Amino acid sequence: MLFNYKALETSGKNVSGSIEAVSLNVAIGSLQRRGLVISLIEPAEKESWMTQIQFGSGVSHKDIVMLSRQMATLFEAQVSALKIFVLLSTEVENPVLRKSLAQIADDIQAGSSISKALAKYPAVFSDFYVNMVRAGEETGKLNDTFNHLADYLDRNYEVISKTQNALIYPAFVITVFISVMALMFTVIIPKISLIIIESGQSIPVYSQIVFNISDFFLNYGLIILVALIVFGFFTVRYIRTSEGRSALARFKLRIPFIGNLYKKLYLSIIADNMNTMVLSGIPMLKAIEVTGAVVGNEVYKQILAESLLAVKGGSSLSQSLSQYEEIPGILVQMIKVGEESGELGSILGTMAHFYQREVINAVDTLVSLIEPVMIVLLGLGVGILLASVLIPIYDIANSAGV
Repeated sequence: MLFNYKALETSGKNVSGSIEAVSLNVAIGSLQRRGLVISLIEPAEKESWMTQIQFGSGVSHKDIVMLSRQMATLFEAQVSALKIFVLLSTEVENPVLRKSLAQIADDIQAGSSISKALAKYPAVFSDFYVNMVRAGEETGKLNDTFNHLADYLDRNYEVISKTQNALIYPAFVITVFISVMALMFTVIIPKISLIIIESGQSIPVYSQIVFNISDFFLNYGLIILVALIVFGFFTVRYIRTSEGRSALARFKLRIPFIGNLYKKLYLSIIADNMNTMVLSGIPMLKAIEVTGAVVGNEVYKQILAESLLAVKGGSSLSQSLSQYEEIPGILVQMIKVGEESGELGSILGTMAHFYQREVINAVDTLVSLIEPVMIVLLGLGVGILLASVLIPIYDIANSAGV
């Protein structure tokens, strides 16, 4: 960034100019090392209000993966931490990440550790990420740590995105179908039903049912819409509470077939998180605590929180997890084998890969089943609707022809 400044030399002379630096603090430090007393310093180009607005963290999953790969390469090349963050802060395209890296570089220059500097930006670097970096600092293997992080984030992103994409398709189709049906019942069917009724022809039972549904939507549609909006508003408010999050988490795990998919997804996240952290030298208690914070489901978060207390009390992880029906017996037994053999990290890695394959297979099966089922259901719905309208019209045409 370019900064304009006004300053006072030791001789008392006023000077002004501009300086290129990755952040404001770095610019101030450079000017002070020149012996200048700064009276004013500001960015040469101020950000517009539109560029300052960010939705969420403003940093994508892909940005963090690429950043981790780059840092692993630079650490492996024996580049100092300060130079790495200064360099990356000028190279990355994402403005939020660039600003965060520049401020992290300032903190490192001031004597902070990398993990402490990263921890100041939880919206960008998760608790899991920070703890992994802290372990890398303690073991002196930061290049391996950032490679592990990039590998983990890649695997995690692939599984989660595949699951979300599989669920988006049916949700979109159902939404479009409901919208089209609502339009038919409130705009088209009423006009056709009026023509058929005025013709005096006998109306089939199924046609009468469709016409009655149309009348119901016409008379009470606005009330139903307002009720749905109110219901949605209070549902969202309820879900934001701890009780609501727990209820939603339990509901997701109980949905037929999809609940099993979610369960495998969360188990893969748990196993992969703990595998990555244990192999990086993070203590088991910390690995359990951090995994519970990032698992993304209140049911499993509660299970891990209770298991953490049990392990602190002297219980083994496998014994504490065996009490919960949400944890499959095979995972418990494999963890027990890992504890007894001293290969818990490798065992967790094996289970993580197993559940990731299970998730991908379940998603592929779900997608292959959804398409024909949706086609059949949509065909039936449209066919019944058309039959209820076209058959009476056909009868009217026949009568007119006679």
